[in-house]
Amino acid sequence: MHAIRIIGVEKNFGEVKALSNIHLEIEKGEFFTLLGPSGCGKTTLLRTIAGFCRQDKGDIYIENELINDVPAYQRNTAMVFQNYAVFPHMTVFDNVAYGLRVRKLPKEVIAQKVKTALRSVHLEGFEQRTPDKLSGGQQQRVGLARAMAIEPRVLLFDEPLSNLDAKLRIEMREEIKAVQKSLGITSIYVTHDQEEALVISDRIAVMNQGRIQQIGKPWEIYRDPLNTFVANFVGKINMLTLKLGPSAGLGYREASLGNITLHVPAHGTEQLDSIIVAFRPEDVVEVRSTDRRNTITGSLRTVSFMGSVARFEVDVEGQILTIDRHRPRETDIPPIHSQVVFSVPPESVLLFDPVSGKRLGKGDRS
Repeated sequence: MHAIRIIGVEKNFGEVKALSNIHLEIEKGEFFTLLGPSGCGKTTLLRTIAGFCRQDKGDIYIENELINDVPAYQRNTAMVFQNYAVFPHMTVFDNVAYGLRVRKLPKEVIAQKVKTALRSVHLEGFEQRTPDKLSGGQQQRVGLARAMAIEPRVLLFDEPLSNLDAKLRIEMREEIKAVQKSLGITSIYVTHDQEEALVISDRIAVMNQGRIQQIGKPWEIYRDPLNTFVANFVGKINMLTLKLGPSAGLGYREASLGNITLHVPAHGTEQLDSIIVAFRPEDVVEVRSTDRRNTITGSLRTVSFMGSVARFEVDVEGQILTIDRHRPRETDIPPIHSQVVFSVPPESVLLFDPVSGKRLGKGDRS
């Protein structure tokens, strides 16, 4: 059963179209992420589902109930906010119990639900502390426990980790996913962090300028982007606009820019004179000679050491391309301005229409 259905939702703020013809179906128990840059409409969509914002057009269903005219406090959803939103004058227990008391539940029921919620976020023993005695991560856990205590139909997360440091973000995103899966609560998570979305989500909707660009599992979003926006926004990718040439045989076609000549899948390029060729830095293979197919030679411009990966920026015909070397050793890093030769496996190539930006065919990618 669909936990949430969104049909043709639109929202305008004056002349700004915040949401344009949004269609979504989210399954019960699913961890669904809205991913996109600032101003893309993801938070507006989340707030519309919560009832804080009223859409101008379209319908929203939660568990087959049309909730267009249902006020926020009656939708049985709960929001975990970016700024924690804990009450500074209340203890941890009272913060978590707040929504339960509003619902006028018996004291013994409240005590049991608070205990269960605090146990799920590993805050047993913190009941009598006030927020000023807690770290940022602990305050965020209080916010999560408060949201879960009321046992909502849908749990909504509005960039809940953006105020935390990098290490704590990683710890908290793992905890949130573990708690969500253990309770089976349908969750919608808003973030602009691509890595966070890939790690935490069952499925992702990538948004831009009020529109959904693509919906899919993390692997699909990363490996099979439907357009250049998704390809560029989710992870690092190289893109070259090349002039298409004659057939290279075996279902391939030549594509060139200056001294660069690549063999790319011909399918979908039949009516085009040029093409955007894209490939991920991790798909590149460093080689010692130009004998292999799809070799490119360039001048090493910068090296960024990131622990398990060394990222090279290479100047090729005035274009800056990025390649990754995994498990690098310091003695293996070539000097700046030295020549770097690498190959782009044809099966790793993604092709896009240079005018529309839409993906062409599927290439040979599995």
